[in-house]
Amino acid sequence: MEQIKGVAASKGISIGSVLLYQTGDPKVSKKQTNDVPGEIARFEAAVQTAVATLGELHERALQTVGEKEAAVFEIHQMMLEDLDFLEGVKDCITSESCNAEYAVQQAGGQLAEMFAGMDDEYMRERASDVRDVSARVVRVLCGCDGNPLEGVKGQVIVAAEDLMPSETIQMDTSKVLAFVTRLGSKISHSAILARTMGIPAVVGLREGFDTLKAGQEIIVDGFNGDVYLGPDEKTLAHFKNERDLYLEKKRVLRSLIGKRAVSLDGKEIEINANIGHPADIALCEENDAGGIGLFRSEFLYMESQDFPSEDFQFESYRDILQKMAGKRVIVRTLDLGADKHAPYFELPHEDNPAMGYRAIRICLRQPDIFITQLRALHRASVFGKLAIMFPMITSLKEVLEIKKVVALVKCQLDEEHIPYSKEIEYGIMIETPAAVMATDLLAREVDFFSIGTNDLTQYTLACDRMNASLSELYDPRNLSVLRMIALTVRNAHKAGIWAGICGESAGDLELTGLYLKLGVDELSVSPASVLEVRNKVLHTDSREVDDSMLNLYTV
Repeated sequence: MEQIKGVAASKGISIGSVLLYQTGDPKVSKKQTNDVPGEIARFEAAVQTAVATLGELHERALQTVGEKEAAVFEIHQMMLEDLDFLEGVKDCITSESCNAEYAVQQAGGQLAEMFAGMDDEYMRERASDVRDVSARVVRVLCGCDGNPLEGVKGQVIVAAEDLMPSETIQMDTSKVLAFVTRLGSKISHSAILARTMGIPAVVGLREGFDTLKAGQEIIVDGFNGDVYLGPDEKTLAHFKNERDLYLEKKRVLRSLIGKRAVSLDGKEIEINANIGHPADIALCEENDAGGIGLFRSEFLYMESQDFPSEDFQFESYRDILQKMAGKRVIVRTLDLGADKHAPYFELPHEDNPAMGYRAIRICLRQPDIFITQLRALHRASVFGKLAIMFPMITSLKEVLEIKKVVALVKCQLDEEHIPYSKEIEYGIMIETPAAVMATDLLAREVDFFSIGTNDLTQYTLACDRMNASLSELYDPRNLSVLRMIALTVRNAHKAGIWAGICGESAGDLELTGLYLKLGVDELSVSPASVLEVRNKVLHTDSREVDDSMLNLYTV
């Protein structure tokens, strides 16, 4: 038996035989042409065919995986309308007098390389989308745009170099036990689709992928990112039992839908969901989230070719509020910079971007961008229960400046007779030690705190959370981090406001009891974690949690 390690991308355990999946993309070579207009016409026709096919895939995805994951095919359609891509292909055909297939491959490859070279992991993964779109157009041009896994009999574990979203969604899921890939990450679209479809997946096997053989029996452990080749009887028995336990756990968790999150000692906590796209609301509904504790509005900017207009943002916020039907939606204002970028912002290069020009610092120095977003948010507020929170706060001065801008926006809307809700909550993210130490003052100026434990951990421990070599040092359970959370919650309650946690540690089941003991009012986690956290709360007695080590620090 051999064990190879990858990245756990979708929970679950599967046991079966390997199907080495080949995409079958045609080989493209450069050919000279005397009919440049004809090649451009072929390209334009292929684009229209590809757009139509993507529309069909979108409809299929809506029925099989829901609105959130179906959105990827709308994004692909938009990519095929991108002027940089379209003009890049046409320029290549014209300047090199070459065939359309070659030009698409060249232009698509250059665009994919641009995305792959970005610092932000989310944007790097968009390189896969560009390759998917380019390959689709090439297949149309070559007349070989078929369906994957056609003719496969029985159930298999699909092993591939990588899987494009369009390939994943077209697969007959009744035939697929699991996915394993050489490339990919947890946030690639195919990994996300696998999670939505409930199919275990391990990605990023790298050189370990080469040990897989067609027809070989393997075990895919989507919890730990392990793949076992030729497992012995003892290992098979163990994982069959683990698989059965997990399926039973999923059944039990579904039974918690509609129940309040109340601990054994009577403490109730609100459990909300973090989302980054309006399409994510489908998962919030599916997992019975109490509301949205964090909408990362920067992705509206990162997915745009230019600064999103006030009307565009208004429509996005309005749609979210309407779909949440009266449940609170907390929108974090623009948090670009550090590891998140939009090229048209033209942010300066920084040696230490995590501590540089980002988030609220951009908004206060470029108020026109900030005002546009705040106007859109206030206009949308009449369609639901809106809360707005501001990231990367380090001082009381910043909060007072924000309040002045908010007051200005309200005056503008009043003068224009544009309605907005008078019940909007305004809060700040507590994610810097400076903010923690000023929480007694900050609490007097806002309606709530939301603790961003991802950045709070890295700033408290002086440990870059993006640096893999420091992963052992980056610890949200570190005593200093927990004491900062305790101080923040205590000062919030002294001022009569509520405090929640929206960082990754909100979903850490080992900390749920402590958060209950500290009196944390709200936890905002990934949609898929909502029911797990609720289950943990229901089976926890916070009176049994030892928090004595936190009480050593008093102010």
